[in-house]
Amino acid sequence: MNDQPILRLGTRRSPLALAQAEETRARLCASHGWDSNMVELVPVVASGDKVTDRPLAEIGGKALWTKELDQWLADGSIDAAVHSLKDVETIRPDSLHIAAILPRADKRDRLIGVASFDDLTEGAVVGTSAPRRAAQLLNLRPDCKVVTFRGNVATRLGKLEAGEAEATFLAAAGLERLGQDDVGVPLDPELWLPAPAQGAIAIECRADDARAREVLAVLDHAESRAEVMAERALLLGLGGTCHSPIAVLCDHDAGELAMRVALFSPAGQERVESTARFAVGDLQSPRQLGIDLLENAPSGITAVFNGLQ
Repeated sequence: MNDQPILRLGTRRSPLALAQAEETRARLCASHGWDSNMVELVPVVASGDKVTDRPLAEIGGKALWTKELDQWLADGSIDAAVHSLKDVETIRPDSLHIAAILPRADKRDRLIGVASFDDLTEGAVVGTSAPRRAAQLLNLRPDCKVVTFRGNVATRLGKLEAGEAEATFLAAAGLERLGQDDVGVPLDPELWLPAPAQGAIAIECRADDARAREVLAVLDHAESRAEVMAERALLLGLGGTCHSPIAVLCDHDAGELAMRVALFSPAGQERVESTARFAVGDLQSPRQLGIDLLENAPSGITAVFNGLQ
């Protein structure tokens, strides 16, 4: 075998993104019996990593995580891209294909800085740039003040350590992948709903690249794909944007998918919630769930949604 890589795998350059790319490479090599040098990691600094002092929604939304890698796929600089699926736009170009979803990790958020919401002081400052986390927090603790926390895991933990906030949130899956699963307290997903597709790594390639699709297909985890595609179908029905506080939990249960979703107004005063059960692979039902939720939601919530896509 020559020294040329069989697959060039694009990734963002953040420590978490690189850890996810390394996991993908390890799984690929183990599945195909390759040496690690057969999969080349090609890092890029994404636009979303360059500007960290403003909320994502103000500077271009989720496309800031994907546009450089999309361009590299389009021009053939890479064969596939590794993404945190929760950061990938709901509607993707037809020229791209999600070839694999890795086995989904912990879906929960972790609360960092205090042991519980009850331990937050009156009027506590909490750092987060996620509309879902901010709205869900303010729904539980309207006395709290939210300040913007952006940047990678180390940056956000550093801001907390520097006293810029009393507490913050991080995804349990990300901490786990960085070997920091002892940080913070996991939040019960029945009480604190996670983000759509949280904990899922997606591998995307060009739709017309049959070789890459075949090579990557071995990594696809059917149960994880069913959950996250149902959650993304919900997003399609909602027409959610980076401004839209959406929280959802979808689990396999007795051969079906059970979904629970909550929508919030940005400041958390208003909340609507619903549940549904549907067959694995049924994407119309979660999409319709989103449509129905919006029809019954107050204007404070519908104002930050676009509706059916």
